[in-house]
Amino acid sequence: MAYLKPQRPEKVTAPSLRASKQRGERLVCLTAYDYPTARVVDEAGIDIILVGDSLGNVVLGYGNTIPVTVEEIVTHTRAVRRGVHRALLVADMPYGSYHTGADDAVRVALRLVKEGGAEAVKLEGGRKRAPLVKRLVDEEIAVMGHIGLTPQSVNKLGGYRVQGKTAETARSLIDDAHALEDAGAFAIVLEVMPREIAQIITEGISIPTIGIGAGMHCDVQVLVLHDMLGLTFDKTARFVRQYVNLRETMTDAISRFAEDVRTGAYPSEAESYGLPAEAAAELHIETANKEADIKKS
Repeated sequence: MAYLKPQRPEKVTAPSLRASKQRGERLVCLTAYDYPTARVVDEAGIDIILVGDSLGNVVLGYGNTIPVTVEEIVTHTRAVRRGVHRALLVADMPYGSYHTGADDAVRVALRLVKEGGAEAVKLEGGRKRAPLVKRLVDEEIAVMGHIGLTPQSVNKLGGYRVQGKTAETARSLIDDAHALEDAGAFAIVLEVMPREIAQIITEGISIPTIGIGAGMHCDVQVLVLHDMLGLTFDKTARFVRQYVNLRETMTDAISRFAEDVRTGAYPSEAESYGLPAEAAAELHIETANKEADIKKS
């Protein structure tokens, strides 16, 4: 498949993603969890911003995504919304928010849209989630699917492993993708699967695929922002390319600030505010200082 440079529409929308795929454009997705990073990511021209439940790992300090709550996603989505103008804003539906029935799932999705300002929601699962995806789409909610390695299923999967390594499981992933497309999903995340299977899925469906650890053939590529910036503390996956080590940069800056404070180099006179001469004269500050100097000598 030949890929073209995106034309970068004024505002990225769920329908415009399908048009981008048809034109053969490669698009980019990143996570964001607060206003300043969302603004930086949006102004850098990223096409899709995901308020992922990965915030549990990289922002809130949880061991995995399972503890993340609806309230946390809503709060972070609301913050991100204030910094985003061009990118499509997608919010993750956290573990437990869509597992107890379609009505509960609709309520959560509506909160993410109404209170958080999300333009779409993402949920994990293939064919078994297709009826739920259809219900959400019927309620006028744009839905992004997610198959392959689904982090919310880490306990069932027994860890973070490549999915679709056998012919049977690969066929299952392909069937999952078609089921989500038929249910009305506007895009599908393909996570940690053989690149050959991701290519088959990408070429076999009309909606965009968003790859993370799924090879170069996906229509969109996504990374967790903190991973690519070096703001993580654990070992990263093979597919993570670190573009800068902000952890080292931040540590150096903080250490230099602390040293300047301890040695008296900060703040300098230029970094503080002086009293106007008239007020100083009235308060006899200059005289007091002179008297103090005489006593010292």
